[in-house]
Amino acid sequence: MQWRNSPDRYGAMAQGFHWLIAVLLVVQYGIGLYGVRLGTGFEQLVVLARHKSLGITLFGLALLRLAWRGWNPPPPLPGDMRRAERGLAHASHGLLYLLLFTLPVTGWLFSSASGISVSWFGWITLPDLVGVSEPLADALLRVHIGLSLLLVLTVALHVAAALWHHRVRRDTVLLRMLPGRWGRRERQS
Repeated sequence: MQWRNSPDRYGAMAQGFHWLIAVLLVVQYGIGLYGVRLGTGFEQLVVLARHKSLGITLFGLALLRLAWRGWNPPPPLPGDMRRAERGLAHASHGLLYLLLFTLPVTGWLFSSASGISVSWFGWITLPDLVGVSEPLADALLRVHIGLSLLLVLTVALHVAAALWHHRVRRDTVLLRMLPGRWGRRERQS
């Protein structure tokens, strides 16, 4: 397995970051929904502490992934894609990165405004970013939830685009991000 990207395929590092972040986002969303539905109490604090720790982890992974992408650029998009399609691809990837960074920050800001500390799995406690303020906490929670819904829609668009490339365009855009033998299959016309 090649670690670095090639002109026609993502390497193991890029694939690892992609799929690890994808799986953790699904887990993160599930933990967040579960925690909100618990109602206030100790169990909710424990579940949401895991949600915060995972958010910090996702933030760090997104930073590492972006650094790797800067050092090891991705394979180019297919040459026959229209300019508008290329623009949409770049815009949706940019939005995904933006959301991967802003969601943990808005969650951290919300916790700070709520007077609840944020720690990474109990090992490192992050400093509060703002003072306690119920109106600010309410606004930040609404922003955090709105951004999480935007992330769900953007991920759905990302998945739909990958499937469209695979099923309609019949190119290798999806295959080049798949690990192992799944990504190495040749496309049949």
